[in-house]
Amino acid sequence: MKKVLVIEDNKEILENTAEILELSNYCVCTAANGKIGIEKALSDKPDLILCDIMMPELDGYGVFHMVQSHPELQNIPFIFLTAKTGINEIRKGMSLGADDYIPKPFDPTDLLTAIEWRLKKADKVKREIIEGIREANQTLTLEGGERKLQEFVNGRHIDFYKKKQRIFSEGNHPIRLYCVQKGKVKIFKTNDEGKELIIRIVNEGEFFGYTAMFENAVYKESADALEDSEIATIPRNEFEELLHSHPEVSRKFIKLLASDVTEKEEQLLNIAYNSLRRKVADALLSVYKTYHTTPDGDIYLSRENLAALAGTATESLIRTLTSFKAEHLIDIKDGKIAILDHSRLERMVN
Repeated sequence: MKKVLVIEDNKEILENTAEILELSNYCVCTAANGKIGIEKALSDKPDLILCDIMMPELDGYGVFHMVQSHPELQNIPFIFLTAKTGINEIRKGMSLGADDYIPKPFDPTDLLTAIEWRLKKADKVKREIIEGIREANQTLTLEGGERKLQEFVNGRHIDFYKKKQRIFSEGNHPIRLYCVQKGKVKIFKTNDEGKELIIRIVNEGEFFGYTAMFENAVYKESADALEDSEIATIPRNEFEELLHSHPEVSRKFIKLLASDVTEKEEQLLNIAYNSLRRKVADALLSVYKTYHTTPDGDIYLSRENLAALAGTATESLIRTLTSFKAEHLIDIKDGKIAILDHSRLERMVN
């Protein structure tokens, strides 16, 4: 139930106004003058203040000024209720920052409508403030997790891997967390016939190898360096201690896990239902966004790895790339692929 404070020196008007508000399911507190009104506002913390202007001891303008001087009262909607209806008086009240100005005698419906509208507006502002604070806190929390992780990685032992060198294999037990400092890493699975499916390409500054630790299981995929790479390693026990002692780091990795699940679901849907041309187009666009290494944005990735990312055979990929080149969607030179028409690839018919 919303609480309304009515400040009015006319006893009859005060009682009638309080009765109207109580019948409309408001909790009403009253004050016979401005001084008492300020005391009631501070003690009762109303949701809205309805205040007369012409009062002894402290008039309505003085009440409004004192309300604004208290931070805990500043955001309470304030409506002037007065017999002074001159344009100058209305302008003065509104220029001070009052939310509304209702002349006496007033129609009860007009009064209730004004109060209801101002309370709804105040609730909306309050929700926006709370949501803004929540979003800011979430951002600060994630940023705090990023900083803590970066501090944790700095100064760690760096392992050097040559292009195509294995980092870990499917079926092994995880003993450390990895963070790419330089280079690129592919995370992939291999079927019984030795065909690869690339699940993820890990870029500089990104972590990998954490899923198996969260599952307390062996690796369900393998990891190879796509190019000469430098990788920081963090022992498992130290990583788990970091998670337990810093909730913001745990939230960071929960977000990473959720993102990984979403990406894998999308990839499986694409492989299961998309046409060959669409698979190759999506793979090209994905690699362009995450893995182009030349200054002009050309893609430089082996056909085998590109096929493994698209989920198709290398021969099928090569035929499709040749078709794309003939259609002027891409250009191929010295092994590098340049995308000529992004929009047509994005709109590729399935």
